[in-house]
Amino acid sequence: MADYEFLKVERDGKLTIITINRPEVYNALHPPAHFEFDEVFNNFRDDPDQWIAIVTGAGDKAFSAGNDLKYQAAGGPRERPDSGFAGLTSRFDLDKPVIAAVNGFAMGGGFEIALACDLIIAAEGAVFALPEPRVGLAALAGGLHRLPRFIPRKQAMGMILTGRRVPAAEGKELGFVNEVVPQADLMATARSWAEQIMECSPMSIRASKQAVYAGLDKPSLQEAMLSDYPAVKAMRESDDFVEGPKAFAEKRPPNWKGA
Repeated sequence: MADYEFLKVERDGKLTIITINRPEVYNALHPPAHFEFDEVFNNFRDDPDQWIAIVTGAGDKAFSAGNDLKYQAAGGPRERPDSGFAGLTSRFDLDKPVIAAVNGFAMGGGFEIALACDLIIAAEGAVFALPEPRVGLAALAGGLHRLPRFIPRKQAMGMILTGRRVPAAEGKELGFVNEVVPQADLMATARSWAEQIMECSPMSIRASKQAVYAGLDKPSLQEAMLSDYPAVKAMRESDDFVEGPKAFAEKRPPNWKGA
């Protein structure tokens, strides 16, 4: 386990678990925490032995309350890394999957962290909101743009324009939450999703993630399907591309190398 001042980072095999460790302020984030996150995600991105990450919050009250407004009001520095809020919301080149295990409030920037992840697993008591307009701000760390892409536009606008709080069960109905589980089962469920992903070739997973997100930006289905994606090329040139069909033919589990 690697400890930072504001985060805890644990490696379990090919899984990286990142815990926001500011429970005294509901895991709200300030610039020093953003830069720690940036370093952690840079290390995760660059480590070939780390295939998937889970992000969660310390304690059972909050995943993250978002921006530390008291720190900001006290005149603290406002700089953030180029990778954005939590070193993630403006990181558009991360092909490895990230799961949000939301254990309580995911408010403002906290919700934006979760939206920047590929999957959201929520405890039954989790609550999501983009309340920035209520304090004279706007959800500019991706919330205003990701949420309308993930759920119907009118539903997204309803959340954005009112800042209302959405419980986990409604989040699943709307479509931005994958699964809702009891608080005690949250991390085990997130790990279960991670384990299912790790049964697949990491080269295939990265190719799939890159193609999905890059393809959504194409103007047509035809262009999305005919476009070239670097991670797809890497997959086709990898040992895993040979190992998968070979293992299937030999009726044995594949030995993925991630290269």
